[in-house]
Amino acid sequence: MKPARLRLFLGTELPVLAFLAFAILPWFWMLLSSIRPERELLRSPILLWPETLTLINHIELLQRTNFTENLRDSLIVAVGAVSLGLFLALPAAYSFSRFRFRGRQALRTSFLVINMFPVVMLILPLFVLMRDLGLLDTYFALIGGHATFTLPFAIWLLTSYFDGIPVELDQAAMIDGATRAQALRLVVLPLAIPGVVAVGLYLFITSWNEYLFALMLTGRNVRTVTVALQLFIGENQIQWGLLMAGGTLVSLPATILFLFAQRRLVSGLTGGAVKG
Repeated sequence: MKPARLRLFLGTELPVLAFLAFAILPWFWMLLSSIRPERELLRSPILLWPETLTLINHIELLQRTNFTENLRDSLIVAVGAVSLGLFLALPAAYSFSRFRFRGRQALRTSFLVINMFPVVMLILPLFVLMRDLGLLDTYFALIGGHATFTLPFAIWLLTSYFDGIPVELDQAAMIDGATRAQALRLVVLPLAIPGVVAVGLYLFITSWNEYLFALMLTGRNVRTVTVALQLFIGENQIQWGLLMAGGTLVSLPATILFLFAQRRLVSGLTGGAVKG
């Protein structure tokens, strides 16, 4: 092997392969475990490749448990979090990008400072607030809770992307008679679609995978999949088949969304990084 090719392999290709293996192999093992019969999951030592392939764990999960309702609850909460997040983040980011006002930079910096603190610090005040408002165990409680820790990053990312769009486009639209809101909706947003997709995907995946808020702010009426999976882990027994099948189904929406939106996601995350 030539020295240049060897350096490329050791310096780039091998680390990338190692990272991919670290990320993909646990998911692949979970997928294999979800299509094994229960007796193979309890065998010691367990075989790397299943002797028998079966969908009995998935069938039992969807037919004999409430996991379908949990998937529905997670989807409603995630879509609601995306809708609320974009509804609040878009005008806020546009204002930070286009207007200069006192305290603007300090407020933007505070968004980053907020992300430095653990999310668990927000649980108690949010729990008390939702209890006083009578919103505990509702979709509104969880959607509002998710907005508290996803909005700062969403606003920061969209502001950077809007900064990369020439302000002269807004001015030209307003000269032609458009209002500021119309300039945002008809001129800026079409150009900012990659950034909006990136933020929307971030909001969806964060809400879909969130556990702590879902555990504290919901109960019997609303139960997301992350909380539902915990029910398969008992004090004396773990239902491995149902747990692996549930984990596989939970990972599918985020995986499919990422595969379809990966190009817009990459361009959205990097579009506002460099200004000409």
